[in-house]
Amino acid sequence: MFTGIVEELGEVVAVERRGDSARLTLRGPLVTEDAGHGDSIAVNGVCLTVVTTADGAFTADVMAETLDRSGLGALVPGSRVNLERPMALGGRLGGHLVQGHVDGTGAITERVPGEHWETVRISLPDGLARYVVDKGSITVDGISLTVVEAGDDWFTVSLIPTTLALTTLGIKKTGDVVNLEVDVLAKYTERLLGHRAGVQE
Repeated sequence: MFTGIVEELGEVVAVERRGDSARLTLRGPLVTEDAGHGDSIAVNGVCLTVVTTADGAFTADVMAETLDRSGLGALVPGSRVNLERPMALGGRLGGHLVQGHVDGTGAITERVPGEHWETVRISLPDGLARYVVDKGSITVDGISLTVVEAGDDWFTVSLIPTTLALTTLGIKKTGDVVNLEVDVLAKYTERLLGHRAGVQE
């Protein structure tokens, strides 16, 4: 489980294609300082399992399902990525509960700079809009953000200078793809209410 508070802006060192999967090598001295084989690290919001670590970098295998559902398949050497280690039991929940299970991808459709922040508009894929509400939580490329406004197929977020400086959202451009994870509590609520309605019928 993660919190959506990015710890480090890492970099893709290598991408090894393996048929319907890939092995990524990523540099992240901070997140690898206490990581070992089998540990989890979120990469742009995708929970990956560490295979090896060496010299401030780690490798992780990515299966076809993850490549298809997320933007990890588009990564190339030199790509910058958001990195976060799992939340320690008893640690502070700085963002919101993030599973690292990407629900789909959106695209940045507009960036409007303000005096001290920036408003970013992002498209929503079919089926996710019902989980996104004004002032609710959403994870974008692994970053816990508050929704400013939610539409039928889009939403906006406001980015403070720290987010712009320390995450990929500071360097991504209009048209770039981002990973999205909606609030899991909304999905559980929908499921439970659906079962309850079925029982009442």
